[in-house]
Amino acid sequence: MTGPGKFILDAAACVYRCPPAARSPPFLDRLARPRDCFDRRRPPLLRPRAVVKSAAPRYAAQGGGWNMANLDFVHSDLAQPALIAIDRVSKSFDGGRTFAVRDTTIGFAAGSFTAVAGTSGSGKTTTLKFINRLVEPDSGEVRIEGVRVGTIDAPTLRRRIGYVFQGIGLFPHMRVGENIGITPQLLGWGRAEIAARTEELLDLVGLPRSYAARFPDALSGGEAQRVSVARALAARPKIVLMDEPFGALDPVTRDAVGAAYRGLHEQLGLTTVMVTHDVQEAVLLADRIVVMSAGRVRAQGTPADLMSGTADPDVAALMAMPKRQAARIAAILERPEAAHG
Repeated sequence: MTGPGKFILDAAACVYRCPPAARSPPFLDRLARPRDCFDRRRPPLLRPRAVVKSAAPRYAAQGGGWNMANLDFVHSDLAQPALIAIDRVSKSFDGGRTFAVRDTTIGFAAGSFTAVAGTSGSGKTTTLKFINRLVEPDSGEVRIEGVRVGTIDAPTLRRRIGYVFQGIGLFPHMRVGENIGITPQLLGWGRAEIAARTEELLDLVGLPRSYAARFPDALSGGEAQRVSVARALAARPKIVLMDEPFGALDPVTRDAVGAAYRGLHEQLGLTTVMVTHDVQEAVLLADRIVVMSAGRVRAQGTPADLMSGTADPDVAALMAMPKRQAARIAAILERPEAAHG
């Protein structure tokens, strides 16, 4: 097999192969008992005690829910604690002649929704894949809760981080229920527990429970992407990575599924990192946007801050695009006969 299908299967093999390797306590010791990380009957790993919408009081409200001594800090005006820290990371795929990512530092606060935006080849997807070790950096390091991800067994790390593939990426030979339940199955959940979780997730993403028996080719694009989101959430992770998650959908479905996921992000208290080349999508869904170009971070901040103006002309041009589109739509509504003149 070649092409996208082979990529999906290869990536799945990376995520789901191998038993956990040896670890050192206390953080990695909890990963030796993967059910403890996801079972809602125990305090799960990376799960805050309270979900507060505003960023400033979120951490005070947790009453020690995070180990603050281990957390890094986001490089921003608010200096929020960073659940995920990418620290001076570089990656070259040709022996150092060119760099996909060069000396990049980004922090992702717990409970935040961050969009990493940029044009094709800007390094955004490579940066995303550093977090779950689908790509290993040549230099620098990535930390979660202050622990270097390079010290964590890669399959174990991936099983506790939700991942929504570019182009949906459901396994075509498996039914919807089997697709959703694959990570819980690998974590040793019982059949009844997996079935109950599958029904719960189908309810959560707005699909009938009867869809569990369908194959992916019987779904529309929007339905398949909802199943992909359900699969990413199946083992109750608190971190979700999304690689161009809605790019294959038509505009109406894209808007609906994006809004639905944003609601789940708030409802479940997730930390979401989404890669997108669509600036309008980033502005509408994210709390914070990181703009990359030529493997480097060019700007980062709230959508309002970046749209208000930036010293970098390329970033300013990129962030001005939603305004230009809105102005054109307003012109069409006000003067339809002259809007295209």
